[in-house]
Amino acid sequence: QVQLVESGGGLVQAGRSLRLSCATSGIAFSIHTMGWYRQAPGKQREWVASIRRDSLTNYADSVKGRFTISRDNAKKAAYLQMNSLKPEDTAVYYCKGSHYGDDYWGQGTQVTVSS
Repeated sequence: QVQLVESGGGLVQAGRSLRLSCATSGIAFSIHTMGWYRQAPGKQREWVASIRRDSLTNYADSVKGRFTISRDNAKKAAYLQMNSLKPEDTAVYYCKGSHYGDDYWGQGTQVTVSS
């Protein structure tokens, strides 16, 4: 059974940091591209960052320089370090594992940034 479980969300003030974690089971984690997405109220889900199996990373322009995605293949986990948070970063953050068209999603974790 495939499971992706996000954690680390919460309520923080603007300018502070949070670190999200995505624990996985049931997938060959090391061969999957891991991504973080977010969905704000009334908006479509959007891509935030991704990390390939070779650890190549990519970021949305809106978070570049503030967020850092990483992975630990031994722990089968992915992370999103979020610094200098802004109110517009408020959203439910989702983790996704992808491998040749097979996509697996977590249930999401809420991040709320107050001004």
